[in-house]
Amino acid sequence: MGIIKAVCTSEKTGMRKKNINEGLLIKEQGLQDDAHAGPWHRQVSLLAIESINKMRALGLDVGPGDFAENLTTEGIDLVNLPIGTRLKIGQKAIGEVTQIGKECHNHCAIYYQAGDCVMPKEGIFIRVLNGGKVKVDDHIGILS
Repeated sequence: MGIIKAVCTSEKTGMRKKNINEGLLIKEQGLQDDAHAGPWHRQVSLLAIESINKMRALGLDVGPGDFAENLTTEGIDLVNLPIGTRLKIGQKAIGEVTQIGKECHNHCAIYYQAGDCVMPKEGIFIRVLNGGKVKVDDHIGILS
């Protein structure tokens, strides 16, 4: 069982996201008011605070949302979840893991601002199977 550390959105893709503390996950769309939301397989992105801390240990001044993730988590091993794993997020939302990591064809603004990017290696993506509110300190866990 993990915890949501940040809920982040941005108006445009390829940008750092801002922690809005709470949001609404919409079935088959993603996080409301986020540029990445839509009817595709990468509706919501997740990155562990443990991954962000690796970049901090290298001297980078980064935090939740700086790698364009929607949900920053703690205490759940995201990168080792198999495709198809279902996650319960908050009280009602359910997401299904659709992709682990991503290929970056060009360095985006995040790479140039932060100096590196852990999202391509350690971020995951889900689609929203059941919507619901999500907020900082909500639990996130694997459904059997």
